[in-house]
Amino acid sequence: MAISLQNKKIVITREAGQAKLFSEKILKHGGIPIEMPLLKISVKDHIENANILRNLATFEWIFFTSANGVSAFFTLASRYEVDLEKLHAKKFAVVGHKTEDVLNTYGFTADFIPTVYNAETMASEFLAAVGTVDSILLVRGNRSLAILPTAFSENDVIYAGMEVYETVFNEDIKKALNQLLTEDDYDFITFTSPSCIEAYHEMAKEKVQQKCVCIGTTTERRAIELGFTDILTAEEFTIDGMIEAMSNYLRT
Repeated sequence: MAISLQNKKIVITREAGQAKLFSEKILKHGGIPIEMPLLKISVKDHIENANILRNLATFEWIFFTSANGVSAFFTLASRYEVDLEKLHAKKFAVVGHKTEDVLNTYGFTADFIPTVYNAETMASEFLAAVGTVDSILLVRGNRSLAILPTAFSENDVIYAGMEVYETVFNEDIKKALNQLLTEDDYDFITFTSPSCIEAYHEMAKEKVQQKCVCIGTTTERRAIELGFTDILTAEEFTIDGMIEAMSNYLRT
């Protein structure tokens, strides 16, 4: 059955640079996107990252838990003139196919992708499938959850964390967000990460009045923790999955 968003107004809360693709997909399926970027994301450069990049030979696996992490990692690798040819000897684990797509743009492919696109499944399936690992480089953001570090520590896996990007709340959008909520002129509000949920909770003066759409169970769990109740969660943890979930909901 064809996907249709039936001219519904859909709020996009993800970072501005990533909102365009979501908007285009919403328009393609007959919806009206409202971009309301609640986050700002920037590459995080500090001496620890420089040292790690100079010693990549010590790691067997490189883990990416987001597309942002991939982009920021290779930005830093270019900045510090890392020989990318040497990275072809590494193995890469990514949280999902959209993250893999970004990895592919740099000329690398994923050696491991979990069946469900979240950190819990990534940890359990990787440890079950791979077993003994010499060392892992875990590429993260400043607001990344502790699920993978905890799993690695509990299973005596040697790893190093590398924070390559920083996510902060976009205070510049606060007035526009609250005006939108006051007018209540929207049908869905979408959240693509726990950080989006946290930013909304911090900046919004009132609760979501319409259906809250989460990209996956990790984001859904954070929404529930912060008091969201009317939640719709994608079966496939991608923006395409979110669009399909909204379309299916509208048909019921």
